[in-house]
Amino acid sequence: MKLYYDTGTCSLSPHIVALEAGIALDIERVDISRKPHVTGSGHDFTKVNPNGYVPVLELDDGSLLTEGSAIVQYLADLKPEAKLAPAAGTRERYLLQSWLNFVASELHKMYSPWLFHPEYGAQAQEVARGKIAERLAYVENHLEGSGSYLLGETFTAADAYLFTIVGWSAFAKVDLSAFPRLRAYMDRISARPKVREAMRAEGMKLAA
Repeated sequence: MKLYYDTGTCSLSPHIVALEAGIALDIERVDISRKPHVTGSGHDFTKVNPNGYVPVLELDDGSLLTEGSAIVQYLADLKPEAKLAPAAGTRERYLLQSWLNFVASELHKMYSPWLFHPEYGAQAQEVARGKIAERLAYVENHLEGSGSYLLGETFTAADAYLFTIVGWSAFAKVDLSAFPRLRAYMDRISARPKVREAMRAEGMKLAA
């Protein structure tokens, strides 16, 4: 399988899940900051994903899977013994999906595009930061009783996604100082060997 990614984007989360599960992936970078989008091998990326964004997972049969929250579940289900996603049909699986949807709709789409494009203006960006702070307060309160991770003491695909999005905070000027549990959570995940491996492979700077 091949994962199309770009450095510093949400494609980091499926990369983390694959490594945590022990799934071998080829990776190919797409510079989505430039148009036309071209893959590392020189192909037109819009022929892979007409929407023009990553991640995209190319399966062994050549079919394509898009949307990060779907990709992380697919990868997790390939190796259930890794416990990156609870079994389908269980209450815990729906909790995982709830968190994946929360991160996608309430955080991901507040950070991006609003805080990545200065042309939207300072007022719109401050509104977005205010909304993000409200959502992060919700996460902070949840972490008080959940344990080390979102679903308890087991790292899951939802943690990979939340870590990836909250990891944009420094760049996006989102202040995390009011959220000590969240900051400890981010430190805990960033210390995981497979997380560091994924970040290195994507050319990201690692904390000491």
